Amino acid sequence: MPVPQAAFAPRLLRAGTVAVSTLLTSILLLASVAVADAVDPPPAATASQALVPTPARGDDSGRPRIGLVLSGGGARGAAHVGVIKVLEELRVPIDAVAGTSMGAIVGGLYASGLSAQEIETALLAIDWQDVFTDRTSRTEMAFRRKQDDQNFLVRLPLGLKDGEFVLPKGLIQGQKLTQALRGLTWHVNAVEDFDNLPIPYRAVATDLETGQAIVLDHGDVATAMRASMSAPGVFAPVTLDNRMLIDGGIAANLPIEAARALGVDRLIVVDVSFPLLPRDQLATALEVSNQAIAIMVRREAQRQRASLADSDVVIDPPLGNASSADFRQVREAMVVGERAARDRRARLAALALEPHAYARYQEKRRRRDPPQVQVDFVRAAPEAQSYQNTIAATFEPVVGKPLDPAQLERSIAELYGLDTFETVDYRVVREGERTGLEIAARRKSWGPNYVRFGLNLQDDFEGNNSFNAAARFIVTEINQLGGEWVTDVQVGENPRFVTEFYQPLNYGARWFVVPSLGFEIRNLQVLEDQERVAEYRVRAGAAGVDLGREFGNWGEVRTGIRRGFGNARLRIGDPTLPEFEFDLGEFFTRLSYDKLDNVNFPRHGASLTLEWTAPRTSLGADSGSSDRLELDWLMARSFGRHTLISWVSGGSTLDGNESAVQDFFSLGGFLRMSGLRQDSLSGPHYGIGRLIYYRQIGRPGPGFLNVAAYAGLSAEVGNTWDVRGDASFGSARKDGSIFLGLDTFFGPLYLATGFDDEGETAFYLFLGRPF
Repeated sequence: MPVPQAAFAPRLLRAGTVAVSTLLTSILLLASVAVADAVDPPPAATASQALVPTPARGDDSGRPRIGLVLSGGGARGAAHVGVIKVLEELRVPIDAVAGTSMGAIVGGLYASGLSAQEIETALLAIDWQDVFTDRTSRTEMAFRRKQDDQNFLVRLPLGLKDGEFVLPKGLIQGQKLTQALRGLTWHVNAVEDFDNLPIPYRAVATDLETGQAIVLDHGDVATAMRASMSAPGVFAPVTLDNRMLIDGGIAANLPIEAARALGVDRLIVVDVSFPLLPRDQLATALEVSNQAIAIMVRREAQRQRASLADSDVVIDPPLGNASSADFRQVREAMVVGERAARDRRARLAALALEPHAYARYQEKRRRRDPPQVQVDFVRAAPEAQSYQNTIAATFEPVVGKPLDPAQLERSIAELYGLDTFETVDYRVVREGERTGLEIAARRKSWGPNYVRFGLNLQDDFEGNNSFNAAARFIVTEINQLGGEWVTDVQVGENPRFVTEFYQPLNYGARWFVVPSLGFEIRNLQVLEDQERVAEYRVRAGAAGVDLGREFGNWGEVRTGIRRGFGNARLRIGDPTLPEFEFDLGEFFTRLSYDKLDNVNFPRHGASLTLEWTAPRTSLGADSGSSDRLELDWLMARSFGRHTLISWVSGGSTLDGNESAVQDFFSLGGFLRMSGLRQDSLSGPHYGIGRLIYYRQIGRPGPGFLNVAAYAGLSAEVGNTWDVRGDASFGSARKDGSIFLGLDTFFGPLYLATGFDDEGETAFYLFLGRPF
């Protein structure tokens, strides 16, 4: 059964108009299928032919062949595991399995040789909230894509073609789900005919073009399961044998005919379909839409149930109104399924084998790991030929070695972490006597040009507020080496325009060169005894070129030169104060390290930036400019819901007495001396250390606007100094804060209060990233 769109209300509502469009598309699609069925019900077909009853194969024991039918139902389908557990306890043999959607997943795992206990352990171990996202774990993301996270908060998957925004075909492409299924079916990855599995198996999907039920009987088990669970509008369709396949629940949520075609004599049918709601529970548009989907799905299921014989066993686990999308209730659904099967114990026991006979049956169907093979080559699938060199460079560690699932998983994650592909998958292939891997990497259908958005808001409740909105335009795949043209545009308090061309120098994207051009405007405060006496509006433009090298996905070192100009015009203060112009000419070297698991609310990992900037008059810099050194280091550790962050930042103008005011460092604001207003400290030298603690007090769930929430506090020690020798703990100010943070769709949102050891206090409403 397709997961009802209403069950995905949190994600759909957060996605705004994307969700509405998805919902309407799914309803229209289902409605069209229902109308077509009413006029001329489409016949079910295998991936290569129509359903034809298969003659029963002989059985030495003379017992009836038993088929297991598992319906779709999303998270409700976990009840199937409880039913299978009881079947094993009662020693009921299963000779064929047919499943739809979640039933196809549970059925496929059982058919592959896993026991009920192994399936239960696997499903409980899966992080379903993570699986139902396409976002690469940040620890596996390419370093360049990690840099995108720093200022561009909103993660809308928007493509840009011919001046128009382009959306994916589904909110979820299913990469993580596919790889999770791939790992669970590793032992049968070489099986192409599903009749050759420990138990013959069929998965049912729906042809998106015709509405026809497609019974998958060959190919790849993990792909078949994934196709059967492609809820329309939620998961992107799976292209298989030149068909676009979506959730099988639309055409045949209870695949009784598919099971009968396997030549069975008796059926055990488990139906976890979503029930129809009474009128008093149909109060919203989403509930009405959900009911419409359930009606259409049940009509075909009831037709197939009408064909059952008295000797068949039907189990309807009483799951009530349990959500199809709430995978936090997987354990509870298993218990309900187990209880429902025990209620049918008498009927099921009649199908049981004697202990010794069941032991022989179990030995035939038990999981067997495939023989170890060596990877002699890696090649791109036909649709990924243009990425052959990138694929070869990424999967080089697996070639010439025994096939290691862990290393293969790391290479797949690395390729997917480039954020170029909507899915990356593989299959084992043979070329004569050689064994290799064929990598299927499908480029994003909404690419190769993308746009990201950023937003920063701050209000101190004293009339001082700031606002910046930004967009990043990314043009990728400019050449075979993966060149990118990136342009940032920002409006608000600090307007900014930067464009750069990122050109890797090899297919592994290790060495790179980046020419750039930029212009920005910012405010510069002039302070005396921490009181603002003037404020300048500084405009600066620069061109430069960087040369660098990446180290895996965790860091890079780059060096470069910049040449530019700027001026400062008085905005607030004594009109007799001078205005000035300046020239920029410098080279720099920067080392960056980033292994944070999350930039909004880090829980594990560390980040480090160390930069040396060296203005030189030979490059056009003003004679008063000085070398600068700056460090930023952050480390996060978590214990359950508790997180502790240590964070140190500091900088020094090496010839501080001669440095220009535009080169000064500033402190003040949330987590930058929280008791002081923004940029209220300024000087050629600065240092600040923080200890930040927060506890997760809320997690995303099925409720509207239910987001991860954190309560925390900070202790901060720091200051700015005119003379480097004055820097000491004794001369540092001591600040702190108490805050509530929400990890919203638009980025982290904070409500905080800060306090200073000299009696200053500040309040913040802050949307943006302080780390």
